[in-house]
Amino acid sequence: MPAPDAKPAAPDPKTATALLSMPTIGVKDLKVVPYEGTTDDRAGTVIQDRGVAASPYGKRGGVGPGEVGNYLVTAHRLSAGGPMRDLPALKKGDSVFVQLGGTVYEYRITDTRKTSFRSERSLAEQRAAVPGKPGERPTRAMITLSTCATPEDHAAGNFWSDAQGNPEHRIDKIGVLVSR
Repeated sequence: MPAPDAKPAAPDPKTATALLSMPTIGVKDLKVVPYEGTTDDRAGTVIQDRGVAASPYGKRGGVGPGEVGNYLVTAHRLSAGGPMRDLPALKKGDSVFVQLGGTVYEYRITDTRKTSFRSERSLAEQRAAVPGKPGERPTRAMITLSTCATPEDHAAGNFWSDAQGNPEHRIDKIGVLVSR
């Protein structure tokens, strides 16, 4: 039994559910459910179908909030309540907040990327420990927020989708940790 004055153990950032807020686009306390896997695989899509965000970790996934590397967060834009409906409106310099236990991590958006599900290279860049740079060793905590580009793909006449119904392209917003 722990001592009465002992602090409770901090949650494991990789496996604990976090809350995501993006004030600029009106997202507040979106649940981010971690799972062992990779972005937008079947397990991640099942989580997103519940109207929450999914965060892969492990050999082919990312890290937890605040950890050095790429914290990957994916959610639906058009279905399951569309929690990331307005993600494309996030701009360079906007703040994104992730709460885990009693800690709030602030990330600042630095870049926008487009990922193609039909390109292994593009997927590797999205999932890299340093977004956009497969094989580069990370030195800081980063975040990749990702959602579908269905409206943009369809407007361009591209109706391709994978087995999970994902369109060819994803919109990724990249950020760096600026405070905790």
